[in-house]
Amino acid sequence: MAKLDARRIGAFLADPGGCRVALLHGDDPGLIRERCEALIRAVTESDALRLVEIGKETLRAPAVLANEAASSPLTGGRVLVRLRDAGDGKQVADAAKAALTGPGPGLVVIEAPELRTSAALFKAVEASPAGAVIACYRERGAELSASIGRILQELGVTAEPIALDWLAQRLGEDRMLLRRELEKLALFVGTGGKVTPEAAVACVAEGSALDLEEALMAAMAGDVAVADKALDTAFAEGANAVQVVRAALRHVQRLHLAALAVAAGAAPGGALDQLRPPVFFRHKPAMERALRVWRPESLEAAGAALLEAERRTKTTGLPSATIARGAVTTLARQAAARR
Repeated sequence: MAKLDARRIGAFLADPGGCRVALLHGDDPGLIRERCEALIRAVTESDALRLVEIGKETLRAPAVLANEAASSPLTGGRVLVRLRDAGDGKQVADAAKAALTGPGPGLVVIEAPELRTSAALFKAVEASPAGAVIACYRERGAELSASIGRILQELGVTAEPIALDWLAQRLGEDRMLLRRELEKLALFVGTGGKVTPEAAVACVAEGSALDLEEALMAAMAGDVAVADKALDTAFAEGANAVQVVRAALRHVQRLHLAALAVAAGAAPGGALDQLRPPVFFRHKPAMERALRVWRPESLEAAGAALLEAERRTKTTGLPSATIARGAVTTLARQAAARR
């Protein structure tokens, strides 16, 4: 069985078949836990007596996992043995090898965040026909949007595509935090409801991030006073200097791509429609105004200035918030002069 292709993971989580050891590894602990819990539901059928939690300290005897997997629950059925935070020690690898060749019908699930592919545990499970290796890395872009849609469906709601794209940009890649926010959103719209962009913004958005977006939209359109006021609010609500500069750089880079399309003959609205991820509908008017102000070469220079501003926040010893504010307000004044 060895490494599972991403397209096979869903089917495996629903029915792991004759697999003896499933190894979950990667840089997203929340996704590891989510997939482990899916296996628990599939194997134990929500029977608590069929779930055995094992700590690393009990692995001094290599046969511990194999013996637990061979046990017979009082209520019958297949047992699932869960080992968290396994690491890559020899004891864990030896216990996994014993479980892979053991007699029991149970499934051993080993959670090993950040496990190296060169580790003995990884190699042991990967090499066995009775093992399955499942990578749990942070999802991005279209993959993350699709996962958000699936989670919302599990929670009994649907979502408009533009809302999914916005949520993927907003919620980030930490699966644990993402699921928590989606559960809150599902309660907000109610069972059977639909997540619209307006509902997503109302329920999920954080004040500092929204104010930062407003500041960047206003700055690139040349609205100096609006940009400055929104920056004040964003900093007051917790935004930090590096976050501000990096958000500005991402915004300028997206505008640069659209400006290149405009220079090639596209209308501003059509150029924005080509961007991926798509532009959030509330931002489109401000970005269209910005495209009428900025040329591609000017945006390229603005990006270089923002990179320099980020360097200065880390190396000069000057107040980082002052540097970040100056970088954004400079863009706003340049846009105002061009406008």
